[in-house]
Amino acid sequence: MSAAIEPFDAVDVIRTKRDGGAVGEAALRWMIDAYTRGYVSDAQMASFAMAILQRGMERDEIRVMTDAMIATGERMSFAALGKRTVDKHSTGGVGDKITLPLAPLVAVFGVAVPQLSGRGLGHTGGTLDKLESIPGWRAALSNDEMFAQMQSDVGAVICAAGSGLAPADKKLYALRDVTGTVEAIPLIASSIMSKKIAEGTDALVLDVKFGNGAFMQDIDRARELARTMVALGTDSGVATTALLTDMNTPLGLAIGNANEVRESVEILAGGGPADVRELTLALAREMLALAGQPDADVEAALDDGRAMDSWRAMIRAQDGDPDAALPTARETHIVRAAVDGVVTRMDALPFGIAAWRLGAGRARAEDPVIHAAGIDLAVKPGDRVSAGQALFTLSAEDDVRFARALQALDGAYEIGQAAPEIAPIVRERITA
Repeated sequence: MSAAIEPFDAVDVIRTKRDGGAVGEAALRWMIDAYTRGYVSDAQMASFAMAILQRGMERDEIRVMTDAMIATGERMSFAALGKRTVDKHSTGGVGDKITLPLAPLVAVFGVAVPQLSGRGLGHTGGTLDKLESIPGWRAALSNDEMFAQMQSDVGAVICAAGSGLAPADKKLYALRDVTGTVEAIPLIASSIMSKKIAEGTDALVLDVKFGNGAFMQDIDRARELARTMVALGTDSGVATTALLTDMNTPLGLAIGNANEVRESVEILAGGGPADVRELTLALAREMLALAGQPDADVEAALDDGRAMDSWRAMIRAQDGDPDAALPTARETHIVRAAVDGVVTRMDALPFGIAAWRLGAGRARAEDPVIHAAGIDLAVKPGDRVSAGQALFTLSAEDDVRFARALQALDGAYEIGQAAPEIAPIVRERITA
């Protein structure tokens, strides 16, 4: 019996994009499907990804590619819930724990929040890694468990995405990581949005970060990525908006896993660092506006205990103990100010790398994280300090990790005499 004849040739598709042309819909859908089932080789897809990086894609091409990636797996629907669903996605940064207080806060208002999250890799932390600091908490839920939790009074769920959502993306993402094509905006946008659209949410808010600690360091490229993803969501019937947010300085005072959970609980108790509170409220307002509640008083829900009650219910629903002690590190090292002055700069990326070297992150997907490891900042840019005052504390299970972490932080912060200009954390709002 002869093998089925393929309708296209991968080399022709690669040449079309290499030469700056637009790949036709049928050919593009075939390319994604054929790669997922193994007919198109990794070498061929790597060449195609490089051509996309160099030549770009038209809006319609990105839409077709995203839809083709969705078609390789399952597509969920929350229509039977009987209430609006709204999700949030962040492009990642240093100290970005916003999902933790945000999901239960939005759920206070009767909106279902299906927050399918991931794990950290490199200097950016993973939401699931943070939550697994809580004794007993479980990231892996079946679709039935996820639906039941959202349909109940709990409303919010933060869990791992199932393997059935956009399997083409998982395969292509791993290839991009080793072929120097991670930065291609069409590939980033289709990767993120294929999973979010397949998830079946009614609405989506994107937190697209820019700055030295972000995936997109340049604000113009971050804006382009945001606009591309908003267009993809809109074209697919998902109400989508984006906020461009600053990631030049670590978000909040905690960088790690267990310590970021502690800081999130502070936010839910009505306290916590001002920047984390500000961004949590901004994203909550955006999510609830898309869910039809533009006048929801999210600030009151943080301050009167309703968000905390929602958090505790969400953690318990996934077998976690919200009252259990979180891990603490065996070893600490305090870095102190050498001179009097004002903190003028704290670059996010080196602090993220330092936390990673302390054990808070992973170099490979299969590596474990050390939940107690991380960095706690005592000051932020604009704060006045005296010589000898603590600037930040490194935490690790083994003090041999401190040397390489401190090496990463060499030149990462500065104490001067003039107070710096503090830029707003939310820079722009992007809509369809």
